[in-house]
Amino acid sequence: MTALEAARRRRSHSKVTAEAPTHEQLLPLVSAAGGVADYGSLQPWRIIELRGDDRAALGRALAAGGGLQGRDAEKVAAKPLRAELLLAIVVCTKRSHKVHDWEQEAAASGVAHLLSLLLDEAGWGVMWRSGPHTRTEPVRRMHRLADDERLLGWLYVGGRPAVSKGGDKKLPDASRLIGPLGGG
Repeated sequence: MTALEAARRRRSHSKVTAEAPTHEQLLPLVSAAGGVADYGSLQPWRIIELRGDDRAALGRALAAGGGLQGRDAEKVAAKPLRAELLLAIVVCTKRSHKVHDWEQEAAASGVAHLLSLLLDEAGWGVMWRSGPHTRTEPVRRMHRLADDERLLGWLYVGGRPAVSKGGDKKLPDASRLIGPLGGG
């Protein structure tokens, strides 16, 4: 499959089965994803694997970060249990007079997107999730983030369900998105 075919075929899987890639299966995919454009070769990112009880701890941190209680807290706390594997995407800003923070965050986002394509190509269901609680203090503590790190979100990874909802993926009209300087 070509990269163009993989990009056209990729879709988010909001529901996945209980299977998940092993740590060893992730290593070559993460290595390949690390080849994204990265001005200055700073590698301003890292990935945290969340499995088992770590997912429940994340759920509690999400509920605490939102100041939620009761049924609302339970609903939010259950969200990380939707997949057996969550990959937290963390941008690790490096001091650089050449590479601005936004460029480093773009590189980390590129790693996340390329990793989602590679996981999809390997047969896994993937969905990138974020939300309003991503940058709350309880969530930061749960991930043990350093002062120079920010959480971008999580890739929820699992087996693809046998039946996928929806038909062909609707791609954007590229002629509306690209054009010469001046827009004409």
